[in-house]
Formats: sequence, C-alpha cells, structure tokens
Amino acid sequence: MSENQEYKVELRVIEQRGTCAFGHKVGDSIVFDGRTVDGAICFSALYSVIPKVYAMRYGVEFPWLEDKDVATHACPDAYNPVVFEVRRVRE
Repeated sequence: MSENQEYKVELRVIEQRGTCAFGHKVGDSIVFDGRTVDGAICFSALYSVIPKVYAMRYGVEFPWLEDKDVATHACPDAYNPVVFEVRRVRE
C-alpha cells in the first residue's frame, strides 16, 4: 500500500434469512467512497460494519482472508441475518 492510499469499499448483500426489518435483499449494494455512502443500509448493520469498512478503506489486510480485498460481515440480527460481502475496490 502506498502512503495515504484510500480505497472505495462496496458492500453487497449475499445472503438474507428470515425477514429483514429494513428490507435488505440479496444483490443490494452500498458504496463507501470516503465522502459519501451510496445506497441504503440499516443503521444497525451500518454501525456494526463501519470498523471493517474503515480498515479496508485504508489498506488493512486481515490475515485470515484468502482474498485480502474481500471479507464478509453479518448484521447483528441473529434471527434474521443479512450477510454482506465487503469488497475493497482497487482502481
């Protein structure tokens, strides 16, 4: 990673079980570019995923990931889980 490198991060819903109160569906996409959030995301999911998005925006590589640019994240609703793919976009 070069110094001061910032990346866009995209969340995509890859799984949803039960009934998501917010209405997330498989295929939904949310993009974080550092200035804006493009797409709708429930506050609980946003609050829980922000640390991972922030880390990936600034180049953190989690050692347990096979692809260092792709992680997953589950929303905190254990009875109606929404699973997001968290992808760092290298442009």
